[in-house]
Amino acid sequence: MCPTDTHQSAPHRPRVGIPWRTSADEDNAKAAGIRGKNEDYLKAVERAGAEGVIVPLKDERERNRLIPTLDAFVLPGSPADVEPQEYGSENHGLSAPPDAAREETDRAILKHAFAEKKPVLAICYGCQLLNVYRGGTLIQDLRAETGTATPHRKKDLGPEAEEDPIHSATIESGSRIASIAGTTEVAVNSSHHQAIARPGKNLRITARASTARLRASSGPAIPIGSSVSSGIPSACPTIRSRSACSGILSLLPKLARPSRTKRN
Repeated sequence: MCPTDTHQSAPHRPRVGIPWRTSADEDNAKAAGIRGKNEDYLKAVERAGAEGVIVPLKDERERNRLIPTLDAFVLPGSPADVEPQEYGSENHGLSAPPDAAREETDRAILKHAFAEKKPVLAICYGCQLLNVYRGGTLIQDLRAETGTATPHRKKDLGPEAEEDPIHSATIESGSRIASIAGTTEVAVNSSHHQAIARPGKNLRITARASTARLRASSGPAIPIGSSVSSGIPSACPTIRSRSACSGILSLLPKLARPSRTKRN
């Protein structure tokens, strides 16, 4: 059966865990039933042929029960930033407030995924947290610390900007991401102001923006390390980046192995 067939019955489709983007999003969902941007991630995973499952942030008992039953994970973006002390730096006043519940959940997911060798796609904040989890460091603000003029978030375009800025990125030839994208030059959207400074253990740089900062990485311990270059399919602004996003997401079901843990 083709792993990208969205008409598979649920029991035969890999289950991909997606934590709430923020604690506030989880609260809003409980109060009003609105899933916000998590809905986009769920739909993208469904289109890739898997079953999306939201992982709670605040219910630790349910979170710890659920994680082992999942086959793969997507760590989404977030408006929060990782606390600089987590990677041995001082807060220069440029980092957004951390989201402790989201960070704790991502760390629990990564601990399980590395131990069980389950695939992970980490996007934006998720990629940055993955890097810190593996002992890497971050640039707290690209413009302030590198002097780049390249816009990396709506704020950089001006107060009236409605769409994310788009800039070029170069993918390492021969890498898995290049194979999926079918090219080494792509246009990507960006909605974050931080980047990886020093890659963590076993993470390898596979794509760079014109600012020469990390846009994607991969690691041998987990089949897919991370991709921050173009978000999810519904958010990709160009045909090339849309193809890359769809390809990366469709790879998750292929790499995922059915969990041995009993599912509910």
